[in-house]
Amino acid sequence: MKKRETKDAARTVAVAAYEGADLLDVTGPIEVFNMLNRCLSETAPEQPGYRIVLLAEKSGPFTTCPGVRIVADHAWDEFPETADTVLVPGSPDAALEVALKNRRLIEWLAQAGPCTRRLVSVCTGAFLLAEAGLLNGRRATTHWLDLERLRREYPEVEVENDAIYTRDGSVATSAGVTAGMDLALALVEEDFGRKMALAVARRLVMFLKRPGGQAQFSTQLRAQMVEGGQLAPLLSWLKENRCGRVTVEELANRAAMSPRNFARVFVRETGATPAKYLDQLKLERSIALLEETTLPLERVARDSGFTGAEQMRRAFIREVGVTPIAYRTRF
Repeated sequence: MKKRETKDAARTVAVAAYEGADLLDVTGPIEVFNMLNRCLSETAPEQPGYRIVLLAEKSGPFTTCPGVRIVADHAWDEFPETADTVLVPGSPDAALEVALKNRRLIEWLAQAGPCTRRLVSVCTGAFLLAEAGLLNGRRATTHWLDLERLRREYPEVEVENDAIYTRDGSVATSAGVTAGMDLALALVEEDFGRKMALAVARRLVMFLKRPGGQAQFSTQLRAQMVEGGQLAPLLSWLKENRCGRVTVEELANRAAMSPRNFARVFVRETGATPAKYLDQLKLERSIALLEETTLPLERVARDSGFTGAEQMRRAFIREVGVTPIAYRTRF
């Protein structure tokens, strides 16, 4: 890798793909970067945008997860430049296992990572960065289904549970699939400013900043993930009794544990403290009522377990990023 980006050159984004990579992990961010180029061509044609280069094990066609074949420009370790940004997509488990054992890919990432201005992963692409040692001591995220595995297999990575994407220095990681587009849009804003990022978001009918965290990583899904575990009966009880006043001591008694041990087990099995989990139960119920009914806000709040509409409003602003009224209007 020899040639470096100059101030007046387009920023090269090298997408380091591989057999079985998720198609949208590859093409979603590319579409965001390409839309920036289209917007620039209309408003500032003299300003360089992005140059996209697709890499794989060898140049030529390769097959993505849905069976769609796309064409790589170069092999990873034959790309003759230092890219401005290297982006690594994710894939389903089988393809990911093969990629993790591909020493050419891992060694190229380990070499290229420190040389590029910005290193990015989408979904389970974070595992490839971790395998290359590029996430050690850094905050990172991945798809909600794989958070615990990332934490377990790479203990030197500080895994964030509820982030759409994380930034830690020159390294950025994103949650599942479409979150790669959210991260790409954030990179556009970093490179070209809020005005251009907003223009791209409007063209793609996206939020400039999506409200909330990994919304799909819900308390109900957490409960399903610990089904059969120590806390499964308790989580079912908690869902039905979220409107009452519940203390850690009461929950610990129901689980036949000491409060201290209960708190540790609860976080280990659900990824949240009891108080946070209960808040999320209430929030999810209120979201469902806002989407599916025309009940007044005070009734929604009470039926969800909040003390009133004001407490619900504060929870929405803190966790979702918008007020309940704004949320109902949008969704």
